[in-house]
Amino acid sequence: MPRTRTKLFAGNRLRQLRQREGMTQAVLAECVGVSLSYLNQLERNHRPLPDHLLQNLCERFAISPAWFADTREAHAVQALRETMADPIFKNAPLQLAKMAEAARQSPELCEAFLTLYRAYAFDQERREHASSATSTPPLEPYEAVGNWVQDHNNYFHELDSAAEDFYEHLTPPEGALGIALVQHLQDRHGLGITHNTDMQERGLVWRIDRHKRQIQLPHNQPPESTLFFLAQIIGLLEHNRLMTDILRREGPKERNAQELARVYLGNYFAGALILPYARFLHKAQSMRYDVDDLRRHFGVSFEQICHRLSTMQRFGAEGIPFYFLKLDIAGNILKSFSANRFSQARFGGPCPLWNVFRAFATPGQIQVQLSQTTDDSIYLNVARTVGREGVSYADRPRQIAMVLGCTIADAAKTVYAAGLNLEDHTLVVPIGPGCRACGREQCSHRSLPVSGRVLDTGSNARGVVPYRAVPEH
Repeated sequence: MPRTRTKLFAGNRLRQLRQREGMTQAVLAECVGVSLSYLNQLERNHRPLPDHLLQNLCERFAISPAWFADTREAHAVQALRETMADPIFKNAPLQLAKMAEAARQSPELCEAFLTLYRAYAFDQERREHASSATSTPPLEPYEAVGNWVQDHNNYFHELDSAAEDFYEHLTPPEGALGIALVQHLQDRHGLGITHNTDMQERGLVWRIDRHKRQIQLPHNQPPESTLFFLAQIIGLLEHNRLMTDILRREGPKERNAQELARVYLGNYFAGALILPYARFLHKAQSMRYDVDDLRRHFGVSFEQICHRLSTMQRFGAEGIPFYFLKLDIAGNILKSFSANRFSQARFGGPCPLWNVFRAFATPGQIQVQLSQTTDDSIYLNVARTVGREGVSYADRPRQIAMVLGCTIADAAKTVYAAGLNLEDHTLVVPIGPGCRACGREQCSHRSLPVSGRVLDTGSNARGVVPYRAVPEH
């Protein structure tokens, strides 16, 4: 257990853990061996959480120290910065220090404020487009699931352990996991594998025909996709009850969000089965997190390795805390997970200086970048395009890229730091949360002025950016 470097005030997370376990303060205090008054002070952030108590809590409740980290606070502050950049708040400016204090002291109130702003933003968009559609919930199901996954640092211990136990009991020969999964489905469930030529036209990647006792798969599917989907099916058939228990105990409450969360847990189980935690972490560390070496060793895709690397937060056996994002060429975020402080823009597009966009110009090649966000954190970012090639002239395969990032403090543990001077920040690229909320006024890539600021176009001079914000007092 590494010792904390700064005082850790984690009252809100401690209270959430206690409520999740259905405990009163008195019960939890007795459970971890502290007085009731001391626990009360911890929950009210009147005292920092000491290292020995942090370790006790993690061991007793099988959670990672990341549960108590300030990553959620950092993400909340970023969301508040973007929201407060809206012109409607121009007469009520809020300094960054005040936002940080609000996120730390009143996280529930901040989330309620952000939910209210989402409702306002949606209503404004609906009015602008004169839509006759009925109102939708302020928080979309995919957003609710994203927040839920983020609250767990993209790690679900029960499901991860179940997948690892399954792999170890299966004991497949190296390189023969797919064959072993096919045999298991036949032996345990009486399901054979058949390939269907019209699956892709029907928009299906697999289908269980219980009447014929068959699992139907597309005839031209890549082997790594087949491996993943077989693992998905095993999760559905054998661990559906565990997923239901997780969702009932702590999942999102809205029905559509619950259904999306179930899909996510199925995908999580599949990834944990084909890349079992201990084996994968050992190889990742020995190979210095080289994604290409890892995908060749395990016979999986680049995306599957990147996604799995973002989940390695098991207590006592943590990997590098990565963030992972998947985007299309228009900048739409398709997947987003973060085990560190990095937070993508909630409103507006990502920063064009990010190397994930440069990856589209060099398909299949890895782009490495050191970047600095507006909270002065520096990240090592690894980006590359993924996806299939077109099978005909009329085919239009989706153009996708992904980026995997860690803080500069962890960069030296990866192969991607080779040749970089991590002490020299001269070439670090400043990236922002999107132009509307980014405060870097002299950026020549700016497409919009900072929202909520009075503009001064300058009568005697013209800069690279044709508009400047009047300095705040």
